[in-house]
Amino acid sequence: MSADTATRTVQHPPLGATQSVWLVALREIKTRTRSKAFLISNAVLVVLIVGGIIAASVLSGGSDSPDKVGVVGSPALQQNLGAVGKSLGTPVTASAVPDAAAARSAVSSGDLDVALVPASGGAYTAVTKDDLSDGLRTVLQSAVGQQAGDAVLSAQGVDPATVARATAAATVSVDAINPPKAVNGQRLALAYISVLLLYFQLLTAGISVATGVVEEKTSRVVELLLATMKPVHLLVGKVLGIGVVGLVQLAVYGVAGLSAALGTGLLTVTGAAITVFISTLGWFVLGFAFFAMLYAAAGSMVSRQEDIGSTTTPLTFLVVAMFLLAQVTLSNPDGTLSNVMAWIPPFSAILMPLRIAAGVASGVQVVGSVVLMLAVIAALAQASAKIYERSVLHSGSRVRWKQALGRG
Repeated sequence: MSADTATRTVQHPPLGATQSVWLVALREIKTRTRSKAFLISNAVLVVLIVGGIIAASVLSGGSDSPDKVGVVGSPALQQNLGAVGKSLGTPVTASAVPDAAAARSAVSSGDLDVALVPASGGAYTAVTKDDLSDGLRTVLQSAVGQQAGDAVLSAQGVDPATVARATAAATVSVDAINPPKAVNGQRLALAYISVLLLYFQLLTAGISVATGVVEEKTSRVVELLLATMKPVHLLVGKVLGIGVVGLVQLAVYGVAGLSAALGTGLLTVTGAAITVFISTLGWFVLGFAFFAMLYAAAGSMVSRQEDIGSTTTPLTFLVVAMFLLAQVTLSNPDGTLSNVMAWIPPFSAILMPLRIAAGVASGVQVVGSVVLMLAVIAALAQASAKIYERSVLHSGSRVRWKQALGRG
């Protein structure tokens, strides 16, 4: 009787494949997203992303603030300063100052950044608290030189305004055979951020899969789960759950970053930014599918957390190699190295978003690399599932590769 009872308490009706996968996936999602450490760390990351973008916007916009220049005794020079500053891209706000003493007082109090005080022979002295920036120095020198030139022209009976109009008309236009795109800098920035996020998410999500498998083995939870479902269903459910969490994290980081960058005006290529965002999410799914099954198989081969590195190190090295290759090709995203390696899984998972962001990926390459990636993922998934099935219930010493592959 007790044996019958024991049998009935251990045995459970088997679950269907879809039901098993979704139950495991939901368990992974709930377990991970309810963790305080998870919520706090992600909130901190979002704050850092948004704060960093706002800080970058403020710092990059600082040069647009006009320099306040006071001028003693020359309304003409005062007008010249504004025009010259505008033409040279260094905004200047010029105002009249009654005398040298008032000029020094205004600079000392911070009301003026610099004051021009007449010296002998048409020269001027620039009164400042410290040194002048190169841009402002150029504006002051150009404006003073222009005023001296106008004085000479007037003395010779030549109208300075006529000379100014003739000079303005004598321009040089540029006809570049390969003109640079104005948005190239922003596209490269998007490419770099995409690479960085993919590297971070692929690495952390993959390691999460491996550690999750080992945790279940250590706590013997896996034995209970496998009493009602097949090992492959447990594997797919775990990968799916962790993958969904990683995808949502990546989406939150992207939305926060894009919103802040577009809102502050730091990013102006809205269409390109959205395309890069969508492609990054899509390639994360493919990259994660490639690595997650392998990480799960590697994790199933050991029984202790401290032994994970012995089986996952090659995978981690591969992710790092992908990141380093992306760094090398970032300066030349349309080069031969990038063109060739973007076809090869898993490198395509990090190089294709880079090429899309840089605007050099063709439709044929995008579709072709996706097809190749899916084919390799399908083959690796089958091999990983077999390793997982043979190793997940093994405890004690590490499972050898020959044993895991069924060859010994």
